[in-house]
Amino acid sequence: MDINGDRVEVAEHPPQLDLYQPLLFDKDSEKAASLALDLNEPSAIGEGNHGINHLAMIGGKVSPIESLDYELIENDLFKQDWRSKKPLETLQYVIVKWTFVFLVGLLTGLVAFGINMAVENVAGLKFVYTLNFMTSQRFALAFLVYAGVNSILVVLAALLCVYVGPSAAGSGIPEVKAYLNGVDTPNVFSFQTLIVKILGSIGSVAGGLIVGKEGPLVHVGACIASILGQGGSVRYGMTWKWLRYLKNDRDRRDLVTCGAAAGVAAAFRAPVGGVLFALEEVTSWWRGPLLWRTFFTTAVVAVVLRTGIVWCKQGHCGLSGEGGLIIFDVSGNPPDSGGNPDLNSGLQDLLPVIILGVVGGVLGSLFNQINGTIIMSSKRWLKKKGKCAKIAQAIVVALITSVCSFGLPWLATCQPCPTTIGFPDEPKCPTHGRTPNFKAFHCPANTYNDLAGLFFNTNDDTIRNLFSKGTNGEFAFSSLLIYLVTAYSLALLTYGIAVPSGLFVPAILCGATYGRIMGMAMRIVYGPGSMDEGIYALLGAASFLGGSMRMTVSLCIILLELTNNLSLLPLIMLVLLVSKTVGDGFNDAVYQLHVQIKDIPFLEEHPLSFMQQLTARDAITGPLVWFSGIERVGTILEVLRSTKHNGFPVIDNTFNNGKDERQQPIFCGLVLRSHLLVLLKKKQFIESREWGHNNLPQVHGCLSSAEFAKPGSGKGVKIHDIHLDIGEEEMFLDLHPITNTSPYTVVETMSLAKAYILFRQLGLRHLCVMPKSSEGQPILGLLTRHDFMANYLLNLHPSLKQSNHKKIHAYPSFRSPSQP
Repeated sequence: MDINGDRVEVAEHPPQLDLYQPLLFDKDSEKAASLALDLNEPSAIGEGNHGINHLAMIGGKVSPIESLDYELIENDLFKQDWRSKKPLETLQYVIVKWTFVFLVGLLTGLVAFGINMAVENVAGLKFVYTLNFMTSQRFALAFLVYAGVNSILVVLAALLCVYVGPSAAGSGIPEVKAYLNGVDTPNVFSFQTLIVKILGSIGSVAGGLIVGKEGPLVHVGACIASILGQGGSVRYGMTWKWLRYLKNDRDRRDLVTCGAAAGVAAAFRAPVGGVLFALEEVTSWWRGPLLWRTFFTTAVVAVVLRTGIVWCKQGHCGLSGEGGLIIFDVSGNPPDSGGNPDLNSGLQDLLPVIILGVVGGVLGSLFNQINGTIIMSSKRWLKKKGKCAKIAQAIVVALITSVCSFGLPWLATCQPCPTTIGFPDEPKCPTHGRTPNFKAFHCPANTYNDLAGLFFNTNDDTIRNLFSKGTNGEFAFSSLLIYLVTAYSLALLTYGIAVPSGLFVPAILCGATYGRIMGMAMRIVYGPGSMDEGIYALLGAASFLGGSMRMTVSLCIILLELTNNLSLLPLIMLVLLVSKTVGDGFNDAVYQLHVQIKDIPFLEEHPLSFMQQLTARDAITGPLVWFSGIERVGTILEVLRSTKHNGFPVIDNTFNNGKDERQQPIFCGLVLRSHLLVLLKKKQFIESREWGHNNLPQVHGCLSSAEFAKPGSGKGVKIHDIHLDIGEEEMFLDLHPITNTSPYTVVETMSLAKAYILFRQLGLRHLCVMPKSSEGQPILGLLTRHDFMANYLLNLHPSLKQSNHKKIHAYPSFRSPSQP
């Protein structure tokens, strides 16, 4: 039976199960269990025919994962606590939630500003020293400095990710999506991961890789929220009474949602876009009150960033500019450049916009597929070679990127400086410092290297160049084409190595480049009356983002907040709709593909079509393990040690008029493994079943709901923490106080598709399958997350493989066929 994503088959029945052996076990299950026991194999205990506790690729290694407890556990202790709750406690709970939401926004904004300032200063120093050597005609030494600094920064980021915080590699958005879908991935939100994510992001972005800090900021915000939501720490003495309010997965989920929204708001200075990103992309459940809290969080982030930018403008940030926090202005041609200050768009521009959407959908979906294939191939190689190979891979990618960004500008033809410059803060051409446009590089006086303005820059400055208004003709067609091919290829190689890396910036760079190319073509066709090339660059960026990530509403608002121009709304909407539609025809969104690659048991919004052919009973395999309401301590220990189950049905016996004559067993509810461990740790044992039945109030009075609150991820009592003597194992435990007496149930004849919808929309961990007849066994089994996974169901029912259903996974599992 699969419990909480932990697929296990029990090879040995607890002693009390013999009482109902004909009732709860069929002959085939008994025979299989007996055979497994006779074989005396390690896999006989804790494993089943179809897998073990679900494994996923987390931080470069295979780790067991569990599900989260989003459901309210309505046991006697919870009901007693609810009835005794005072109005003051309710007020404290509300105050604590809003205080922590404020702290999430404040800390995420400060960390984002710090990352941005560090990247700009480190990259600025790198470019200053490199350009000084180039000015003195020492080009070889300039390249060595440039490539050496890049390699050192990337290696430091890779070392941190490989040896200190493996879960910090990548963008982190797939893991955030998985958590908010109900999957508890180990160490993804730990303090160690947070520190590595921050430092690694600085190293990878400042090291010149074609990556961004926007995706990692989503992970950073989620880490901050999760750490605050742990409900205190016994180790560090943070055990204040009011922190107990957050010791449940429901409130932690809401905090992580706020953290993800804060990350996007910090990356783009887009508070509304952050809220919509959380709603559209990362969260699986949304409630009205959560909308207010996420909006408040992103508003706090916006205030923090605005304050930081004002502080930097006063000269307190060193070489740091506004970088990724800038609002790009692409409102149209400036009046002094001879164009219309308003947006020049009409029906003639609809066709090129649609073409951009089609191109973005094709290139975005192609990027998803190729990048996934590269990651799958490299993971098999890296698994054989070990951790050093991951460091070597990062070094190779850093060197290739440095060679391209330093060497390719030499292929460009020096362009004459324009007579009119649309940048009031940049009056000279060419420029020799860190200013983004019209870089001299190796060109003589009064000329500039347009390709150097794209390659020999930070990614944020390159985006600013591509989005800039009034720069029609600044970049040659050949330069844009070289940059597009190179950036696209480098992004494919880079996204997936062992460093923190975001995909927003590579997508914007590639899309903006071919958008500029389309703008140049339209100026040839329509003449000076066509839209500015900077606007086409923005629309191209939108098309690639839509084709790769498949978001619409949130991306539209983020780009509008990024450009501060509402008049672009119709065009951005159109290009996003076209690119998403085209991309959906090829494969899934990039983050969803990475969820599949990691083999995370993610529940999609809709069930697969073949689930209509199955019933809830069809997904149940193996014998059912359950406990009596008052159970022997040794039996509980035996089951917990020999299985990985995280939930067990509780079944009581009824007797006829006090005579020792058994009647129909009664299903009392579900008890969680974590609650059983706490009860065993407390040693609240009773001498016999009869004593427990006669002294229930006395037994219940020794327990409180606070003792059974959900600990933080990876914490709590473990089975190896329980040490009992033989005498204690012969005593009994009353499970009634901690039994959830109102679990969600479905009848065995319900279609699996309908059960899937119920399971996902309610955010369940266990779903009880009840028999259609009232006679016989009171419960048939439990459905958990793993029971709804397509690969498991197709292995369980091979005949469904012949059905014409939608493609399940874009990539095979990372585990070998011989590995369960």
